[in-house]
Amino acid sequence: MISNTDGPAVLAPREACVPVPAGGWLWAERSGHGSPVVLLHGAGMDSRLWDAVVPELARHRDVIRYDARGLGRSTPPGEPFSDIDDLRAVLDHFGLRQAALVGLSMGGETSLDFALTHPERVTALALIGASVSGHVWPRSPELSAYAAARREQDTAALAELELSIWAAMGHTAPGGELIEAMVIQNAKRRVVSEQHSSAGPNAEAHLGDIAAPTLVVHGDRDHPEIGVIAERLVTGIPDARGEMIPNADHYLPLRAPESLTRLLLAHLP
Repeated sequence: MISNTDGPAVLAPREACVPVPAGGWLWAERSGHGSPVVLLHGAGMDSRLWDAVVPELARHRDVIRYDARGLGRSTPPGEPFSDIDDLRAVLDHFGLRQAALVGLSMGGETSLDFALTHPERVTALALIGASVSGHVWPRSPELSAYAAARREQDTAALAELELSIWAAMGHTAPGGELIEAMVIQNAKRRVVSEQHSSAGPNAEAHLGDIAAPTLVVHGDRDHPEIGVIAERLVTGIPDARGEMIPNADHYLPLRAPESLTRLLLAHLP
């Protein structure tokens, strides 16, 4: 246990290996106390995305973060898998009947898909720079190059484009060194994982069915289409609330952790 004179004592992080369907396991970490919250990172990243958020969040909540299939310290898939099923395996492993879900980008998409598939298990949603299954992205030279790098499994080009498009604030902005390390280290793992990933439901067509209280957050320096999706989520999900955080691109939890944590603590049960 870690003591903190400014707040309650926080249980030291506990690592776990979570078995997943069809074999393999996910690396996970649990810390803190209170109502449960699961943090889901985006594609090409890993759970280090939340390094600057977890310490304060864990003073008030029971926080679980994990590396998605094939990324970070989790094992690579050898056959088709579902991120929805993997998230359910995480909840089951930790004995959680319900939890709040906080997801960025792909993690936000998984959170939405899970809330539609298992609504009884989700107490709240916080969608950060989220993508959404079923959304048709506009055509542009940079996004076409990004899609081609993923399709052709050109990991060097993929990492370079990930950083130029999604980490537009650059290496010298807050969290820059960690962002660059995550992207480069996960580029090859990502293309392997994405070969086996199953598509989720068309969540964009069913936003009105989301029952969990929902917070939608994006950064003012994120890709413009993320802002379009954020507006679609706010207008489509009943009673959803939107927030834009200044001086943050797609890697918002590392660019503006204090602002994000304040919003999460105010929103999460």
